[in-house]
Amino acid sequence: MQDAKPGSHTIWDCKYHIVWITKYRFPVLGGDVGQRARELLREIARAHEMTIYAGAINRDHVHMLIGIPPHLSVSRAVQFLKGKSSHKLLSEYQSLRKRYWGQHLWGRGYWVATSGNVTDEVWKKYMAQLAFARYGLNLLEWPAF
Repeated sequence: MQDAKPGSHTIWDCKYHIVWITKYRFPVLGGDVGQRARELLREIARAHEMTIYAGAINRDHVHMLIGIPPHLSVSRAVQFLKGKSSHKLLSEYQSLRKRYWGQHLWGRGYWVATSGNVTDEVWKKYMAQLAFARYGLNLLEWPAF
């Protein structure tokens, strides 16, 4: 939990692996466009208190390992990232406006997976140690729920 962040009434560490593609998987994210997309995604994430732990912008898709605060849903975070970056990139690059004349740079949808760093066995052991320390109960001998 070295990456845990405090809130007013919470301590959180919510990481997600998110991937989305360009519309029609056109390879348009090379060179200057890819660099600018990287800068924009960092700015947008910072503005919404998200933390980017790792990321890669390939020619036709974006990968991000990102921490999203609990007050922000994953779908809302992706909406911010894709929407604002698309708007800025299309306004800055004539080549993108010509290719994506419908004002949609990113394909519909995205892929997301939680990035859990604790297994079920670790949680069971933690709860057993806590129960023993607080109440003298040995949960490791109890039957499973």
